[in-house]
Amino acid sequence: MTRWILLVGALFALTGVMAGAFGAHGLRQMVSPRGLEVFQTGVTYQMYHALALLAVAVLSGLGLAHRWLKAAAGFFIAGILLFSGSLYGLVLLELKALGPVTPVGGLCFMIGWICLVIAAVKRHPENEDRADSTER
Repeated sequence: MTRWILLVGALFALTGVMAGAFGAHGLRQMVSPRGLEVFQTGVTYQMYHALALLAVAVLSGLGLAHRWLKAAAGFFIAGILLFSGSLYGLVLLELKALGPVTPVGGLCFMIGWICLVIAAVKRHPENEDRADSTER
């Protein structure tokens, strides 16, 4: 689990940096200031959640509930694709139909954070056994 989450997080961070550089240097002449702001919002949320994916990969080694960590990673990935992806499409392709997709991506981000909270509260089942034996 850890390796693929780390890989996806790193790839999203890389493409976030690339998108940010494109927005700062190449896009400025092509779109309105509002379009640039919308694009930058997509980049910002992509980077935040790429870092969240890297954190999930690290946290998986701390004995947290893997099922909830996987769910958090899945929702963060879906959020990046839906939220940031729809903002990129709105600006670059002028696809107005993507507008309703953006809040769904935002909801995915929120659900991902809720899953991470639950993972922090719950322990991985094999760690529960160790915790129970040390408490006795």
